[in-house]
Amino acid sequence: MSNLISKRFVIRKSLIGKNQNITVNFKNGKTCTYNQDKVFEIMKSKLETMPCFIKYKSYTSSNNVPVSVRNVVEVQ
Repeated sequence: MSNLISKRFVIRKSLIGKNQNITVNFKNGKTCTYNQDKVFEIMKSKLETMPCFIKYKSYTSSNNVPVSVRNVVEVQ
């Protein structure tokens, strides 16, 4: 298991099933670390209907962690 570093919260289809940990450094100075597979399972039903996820095979949020997964994502 490796750790990917990003400037935004991201869920990518290409990383599903790879047990990828992602660390995000937001513009506001907050940092969070999450396991993409765990977050994907929580958001799966929503993501699979979102045009961005269907077209680009990814979902991003550049300012914060989505509300639906804030209880499983560690924000510092």
